[in-house]
Amino acid sequence: MNNFLKYLGVIIMLLGVCCLGVYEVIPSNWLLLGAMVLEFAGIICFILINRFAD
Repeated sequence: MNNFLKYLGVIIMLLGVCCLGVYEVIPSNWLLLGAMVLEFAGIICFILINRFAD
């Protein structure tokens, strides 16, 4: 479980990249906003989890 937790931030960032891929097919500002939120959340999650996880 701890190994999965270390990669949670990366998985969230990949979901943001998928939103950007969908944006190429269906242009919508909501997809851009969602991608931005997921990217920032993934970065913050990655930093915090790897700093405090053993």
